[in-house]
Amino acid sequence: MALLPAVFGAASAARCRTARATLSPTWRMLSTSTSRARPTFPATATALGLKASFAAPPREGFFAQSYLPYGRSFSFFTPSRYASTSAPSSAAATSTSSAEVPTPEDDRVIPRFMPTWLLGCSALVFAIIVIGGLTRLTESGLSITEWNPITGIRPPITEEEWDVEWEKYRVSPEGILMNSDISRSDFKFIFYMEWAHRIAGRALGVLFIVPAAYYCTRYKLPRGLPATLLAIGAGIGVQGLIGWLMVASGLREEIVTNNEVARVSQYRLAAHFGAAVLLYMGMFYTALGLRRDQSLAKQIRSGPAGAAAVEKLAAALNSPAVRSFRGFTGILAAMVFVTAISGAFVAGLDAGLIYNEFPYMGEGFHPPKEELLDPRYSKDPERKDILWRNMFENPVTAQFDHRVLAVTTATLLIVQHIIARRPSLRLGANALPRAAQRWSAWTAAAALGQVSLGISALIYLVPLPLAAAHQAGAVVVLTCIMGLSAAMRRPGRALQALRQAAKAKTQPKA
Repeated sequence: MALLPAVFGAASAARCRTARATLSPTWRMLSTSTSRARPTFPATATALGLKASFAAPPREGFFAQSYLPYGRSFSFFTPSRYASTSAPSSAAATSTSSAEVPTPEDDRVIPRFMPTWLLGCSALVFAIIVIGGLTRLTESGLSITEWNPITGIRPPITEEEWDVEWEKYRVSPEGILMNSDISRSDFKFIFYMEWAHRIAGRALGVLFIVPAAYYCTRYKLPRGLPATLLAIGAGIGVQGLIGWLMVASGLREEIVTNNEVARVSQYRLAAHFGAAVLLYMGMFYTALGLRRDQSLAKQIRSGPAGAAAVEKLAAALNSPAVRSFRGFTGILAAMVFVTAISGAFVAGLDAGLIYNEFPYMGEGFHPPKEELLDPRYSKDPERKDILWRNMFENPVTAQFDHRVLAVTTATLLIVQHIIARRPSLRLGANALPRAAQRWSAWTAAAALGQVSLGISALIYLVPLPLAAAHQAGAVVVLTCIMGLSAAMRRPGRALQALRQAAKAKTQPKA
């Protein structure tokens, strides 16, 4: 009796095998597809947007729209490494060959509006630089004698509040030594100039830091971009601190005691201007680089023809001629920056009011040696500091240095366009991109315009419109040289990963 279950079990199993063998082909197909459609954990993870070693890689890649990390399956604080950066792919993608799997860099995303946002912030920095120049030229920078980052947002409204601010200014060094007879309406004008400059700086901080924090938490950005945004944000804060230290240098009691000129330190003025220019360059160059990567990624995804065009561009940018020209452009950018900083020393020392002719300075192309190296500016008994102190504290030497730097830099900026028009950089497979050719021409034109503005401002004794235009022109030249550099920028690592993935898909399978 004990053997009956085993016998009947074996007979039942044999009947089942016979029945499956006699099934119709249609039933067998449906049965097989049903068993294959059973969800597995890797397929489920991919459908939910999870990123695991056994889950299918995202199909859309680096530049796709990010998966919402605060949706049904994730909270806002879900680490970005667990959120996909593309639309969920099907479970069939798990069978993709290893040659088509993108690298980890291909998972990163550039938000669609990030380049536009950075361009807007850089435009605001440009406006702040122009307002700062007007503040310096109208001698308004010392009208607000306190630094109140929060309460200073609101200007005086009532007559009693204006009386308080006016009294603070009248006992300041500038109010005692230079503007003791200033009227109330004149004080309000210079006060509002400085207040507008400070408010624009605070607005920049809010408009940059809030979106930057959102982008860094919402998206998995390309490697190095979060650090760049953090550096720019920190630079905005440091810039505000430098600005106040600059103003504080013109409020020292020693100025009245020693009967000095009531003005800010030219060193701190140059540092304040240089920090603003570096912020502008960082924002503008980053924005152009991201916009260009977006355009190239779109070209790669458009099909084999677009991917081939990107490969051709990458090969041209790696050619020896383009690499040499790119290095020369970097040197020119550094020269433009140094020339602009030397102009800040000219403004801080009021050196533009000396030797108002061009190209001569007195009876020759340079002033007498005793004026260039005046021993009165040396504070060392052995006069070891006579050279650098005259360069940064002697108005005559500061103007001469700025002239030499300006003429040399402008000449080289024109030469770069002549080089860019050579056949090796204009024709053939290794030619410069069309955008680089346009930026090269604009750079040369901006250099000519800047030299013209500088000479005109000098000859006409630094009138306000020409002086403000000359300072803004320096930023325009930097804009053009940054645009030229960005047009020759090689693709980033994430874009290179996308190129490799595109090439792997086009290669024949073994």
